[in-house]
Amino acid sequence: MSDTIRRYQDFVMTGFIKVQPITIERAKGALVWDDTGREYVDCFAGISVMNAGHGNPEVVAAAKEQMEKLVHCCSYVYHVKPVADLAEAIARIAPGGRLRKTFFGNSGAEAVEGALKLARLYTGRHEFLSLQMSFHGRTWGSLSVTGNAGRKRRGGPYAPGITFVPAPYVYRSQTPDDPDAVVRQAVKAVEEAIAYSTTKDIAAMIAEPVLGEGGILVPPANYFLELKKVLDAHGILLIVDEVQSGFGRAGKMFAIEHYGVEPDILVMAKGIADGFPLGAFTARDEIAAAFQPGDHLSTFGGNPVSCAAGFANVQFMLRENLPEKSRQKGEYAMALLREKRLPLVGDVRGLGLMIGMELVKDAAKAPAAAEANAVREACLRRGVLVGVGGAFGNVLRLQPPLVISKDELDRAIAAVSESLVEVGAVAMAAR
Repeated sequence: MSDTIRRYQDFVMTGFIKVQPITIERAKGALVWDDTGREYVDCFAGISVMNAGHGNPEVVAAAKEQMEKLVHCCSYVYHVKPVADLAEAIARIAPGGRLRKTFFGNSGAEAVEGALKLARLYTGRHEFLSLQMSFHGRTWGSLSVTGNAGRKRRGGPYAPGITFVPAPYVYRSQTPDDPDAVVRQAVKAVEEAIAYSTTKDIAAMIAEPVLGEGGILVPPANYFLELKKVLDAHGILLIVDEVQSGFGRAGKMFAIEHYGVEPDILVMAKGIADGFPLGAFTARDEIAAAFQPGDHLSTFGGNPVSCAAGFANVQFMLRENLPEKSRQKGEYAMALLREKRLPLVGDVRGLGLMIGMELVKDAAKAPAAAEANAVREACLRRGVLVGVGGAFGNVLRLQPPLVISKDELDRAIAAVSESLVEVGAVAMAAR
């Protein structure tokens, strides 16, 4: 046991998660090295954060330059150039062209909380709709709109006025071969929830365009178009949570662009600054104007160093066309994984380099959670880092930095494939 691991056990709160038994010492691009010098292909990217790669020279240089000038002064008490730079850049890349004003915080959960507050203040309403199997953060308010029971244990009771509706989970629906039917059923459930389960005092619905913690669930192509029609008819705002799916991860700058819908409020974090702590939400001018003096603030929000890193990150992504490269690499990886027809794999799905492999035990789709964890451990032994998630804990998550090379991606796919064969053989022998 390394000294770092021992001191983690002695001094760091880790009772809420199983920490992987390695100590990461350095990283570059899509590779990381532990304290023994062993190299790994990182296919989890710090939970989908390092989109532009570990140690991106342009991002690091921008942060260093800003640190030499100013680290903190509170960007909501004084004007600071990096904040204006990044806010303008976000307005230029945000979907639809009308999302112009951004509030910066420190994390995705903080951004979600702020977006919920802004929706209430703008509409004068108090209730929310959210999707089952969703995840929006670990603060009390963000957990209140989270539809993932496994993330909410022992934390309740949560905020009142939240109604959950079924996610368009095609693979586990009654009509997995008919996505249009899944959409009709899911949208009808929203209409019925508004009519029968609320007081019709609904400020907004919050939704991820790809449900990350829910198991990389990708709604059918027309889901958000049909959903937005219902919401607009009732004067309900759409808050799109792109904390995990944004900044090129899903093959567009923002995943909602795949669906042709402009959100009323856009939430982002994780990939926004390539590892520097930053979260944000962006809204149209008239919605942003609902904030009045005293309504909101964040001491470290809009930190100059993080914003400088975020601006450099956006410029790098645009110049290198990372969203399109993510789309191409993701399609390549998913096609290869599907062709292999690997044991335990019930479904391979995703957008861009946001890929989920749902593991099941049998034709009845019994979740293979233990096997998913065994595959992650087997991948670790083969020098590849992957994640595990999903509502049933049975989805392998492949979310590498978008700069991953073809050779590195092939190496990762080979390790995942070999691990599935290994674990699949053990599972078969145990039956």
